[in-house]
Amino acid sequence: MFGFRRRRFERVGFVLYGRAVTAARVPSLYRDLGVPDTLDGRFDLVGLYVFLLVRRLEVEPPAGHHLAQAVFDAMFSDMDVTLRELGVGDLSVGKRVKAMWEAFHGRARAYEAALSAPVGSPVGSPVERGEDDPLAEALARNVWRGKPAPGGPAVLARLVRAEDRHLASQPLAELAGGSVAFLSPQEAVP
Repeated sequence: MFGFRRRRFERVGFVLYGRAVTAARVPSLYRDLGVPDTLDGRFDLVGLYVFLLVRRLEVEPPAGHHLAQAVFDAMFSDMDVTLRELGVGDLSVGKRVKAMWEAFHGRARAYEAALSAPVGSPVGSPVERGEDDPLAEALARNVWRGKPAPGGPAVLARLVRAEDRHLASQPLAELAGGSVAFLSPQEAVP
């Protein structure tokens, strides 16, 4: 019976992961926000959207936890396949996946801390504009590797907060069925 549940979560995990990848690959994120359209830039945005999805799922144990783990597993299974398709040798794949895993966890901790920090500021405040905003700072450091496009981190931070609220409104039953709706950048940051 556990094997059936594991396979069920695994299938849904890949579906949800695929939707997160689609959301992270929207061209306007790269064109308008200046996110680097490189392997690293794409990895960082996919990781960001997976983090948001996992964050949403984790609040509803035990099913949410199992789904979150399945999404995480799907991401790193995909990373393994992608590295192999790029020609990375078998002996190096494990080391590279481990480095990606560590990078994802470090970013997830930084984003979680920033999202959990009390903003408590009215719209138009420095935090809303991205000034002295721990989330915008974490995004600048990770997505742009410390060399952000002007205004990009502040806009991406607003998008991330809107996406976080949007995902929180989606019932676990729908997510468990493989249905997740991500906002378009234009919906998140009009």
